Amino acid sequence: MTGSLKMILQLHPNRRCHLLIDIDTQKDFLLPTGSACVRNQAEVLAKIRRIMAWARRENVPVISTAEVYPNNNGCSEINYCLDGTDGQRKVPCTLLQERVSFPADDKNALPADILLAYKQVILHKRCIDPFDELRIERLLSEVQADDFVLIGTGTEDAVRATAMGLLQRGKKVRIIVDALGSHNKREAKLALRKMQAKGAKLIKTKDVAFIH
Repeated sequence: MTGSLKMILQLHPNRRCHLLIDIDTQKDFLLPTGSACVRNQAEVLAKIRRIMAWARRENVPVISTAEVYPNNNGCSEINYCLDGTDGQRKVPCTLLQERVSFPADDKNALPADILLAYKQVILHKRCIDPFDELRIERLLSEVQADDFVLIGTGTEDAVRATAMGLLQRGKKVRIIVDALGSHNKREAKLALRKMQAKGAKLIKTKDVAFIH
C-alpha cells in the first residue's frame, strides 16, 4: 500500500471519505476585473463559497489546482493567470487556513502524510489538463476516496480534463454543475454530457447537504 493510499484512508477511518477537487478558482477567472472572467461569475462564485464552507465544516480535504503561465516581461501569448500577477491568485474564499502550495515544475515528489498534515494542497500547473503535470498526476492517481467532488473553472476545458482523467483511473466523480464557471455555454453543456456519459454524476450545490 502506497503512502498516498494510507494518508487518505487514515483521514476518516470510521466513515465515508470525500475529497473536494477545486479547479482553477483564480481571480482572473472568477472576478469581474479578471483577464478571463467566466460568463456566470457572480452565481458561480456564490456557489463555490458555499461548497468551501461545507468543506471546512465537514473537514473535507481539498486538492486545488491553479494555472500559472510565464509573464515574459509582458510579452506572453497568454494574458491570464500570469506568474506574479494578482489575477493568478486564488480567490480568498477558496483558501483554507491549513494549506500547502507546490510550484509547477517537473518533479513528482510529495510528502507521504501531506493530507494528514494539511487540509488543502494547492498544485500549480502550466497547462489546462492537470494530468500533464507529474506531481498532480501522481497525487490524483494514487489518492483514494469514496468520491471526488469537483468544482471550479472552466467547464469546457480544465474541469472536463480533470473529470475525464479521474474517471479513466477508476475514480467515482461527482460534479457540482452550478459551482462551475465557463466561457462558452454551448461547449460547457457538451462537456457535461460527455463527462456524464463516461460515468460522472451531475449534482447541484443543494445536494451537498446530503453527502455524508
